[in-house]
Amino acid sequence: MCLSAQSPRSRQAGLGLPAALFVIVVLALIAVAITELERTSAESFSFNVLSQRAFYAAESGAQVGLNRLFPPGAAASDCSNSYFGTAQTYTQGGLNGCSVTVACRADTVGADTIFTLTATGQCGTGNDSAIRVIEVRAR
Repeated sequence: MCLSAQSPRSRQAGLGLPAALFVIVVLALIAVAITELERTSAESFSFNVLSQRAFYAAESGAQVGLNRLFPPGAAASDCSNSYFGTAQTYTQGGLNGCSVTVACRADTVGADTIFTLTATGQCGTGNDSAIRVIEVRAR
């Protein structure tokens, strides 16, 4: 009997290890992609909420501005009210931490005075902030 002869079984090269490594790498890449997608989705949702809050802050500021221009049961005012041009910060409710600045401009067209209110609402700070602007005209 010759010991140098190799059996057919020992000459086989396996495909199992490379295939297993390939599957593990592909699954790891899929896991990383899913994690990145989830992170991006969470950031998008957070910014969407901030943007919506800034919109409501601007809208609220514009409504208060209209109330200052046209007080109920009183004569129409003008843009000299101290509310205009001063940043107002919300401290309660859903707009807590948001601010609004309302600018007022009066234009005379014929016999009519047209007021233009520009309300700028801002929520958040730095990179995590949203600003929305609303413009309202009234006469």
